[in-house]
Amino acid sequence: MFAKKLVELIETHADGLTDSLMHKLKESPRCEVLLQRVPSHELRSRIHEIYQHLAEWLSSKTESELEERYIGMGVRRARQGVPFSDFLWVVTAVKEHLWDYLEQQGLMEEPIELWGEIDLLNSLQRFFDRAAYFGAIGYESAGVHLVGHGAPVHADLQKVAAAR
Repeated sequence: MFAKKLVELIETHADGLTDSLMHKLKESPRCEVLLQRVPSHELRSRIHEIYQHLAEWLSSKTESELEERYIGMGVRRARQGVPFSDFLWVVTAVKEHLWDYLEQQGLMEEPIELWGEIDLLNSLQRFFDRAAYFGAIGYESAGVHLVGHGAPVHADLQKVAAAR
């Protein structure tokens, strides 16, 4: 029951979570290029989608749906010239911002008494880890490596992506 209420709390506050994270990202030097190359409304929409539909992503979406979503997003960010490190930083920031929010709500201090809560925490971790992994595959399948924040250097990585 606690797990369900926790996800409902996150989804109910998706707008506020998204807005406060967008503010943090704009202040962070770790995603400067991403913020220059990805329209703000697009980035906000992707972040909001995670928070707003968290129950769906954790309970009813298949791994292949997650794979398709994040490979596509990885390809899109690579084509926009976003360094992989910026992409990965944002995925990590979405997760860390969620944990910060839960700590502020005092929810992370409660003792975990049921396996449902443990399962939720595991599902959250798995979701974000796989999002990062599939995003990396998307970058690799686009065949683009970004050196620092300079121009893309093309490499034949289609075989690597196909082998996975």
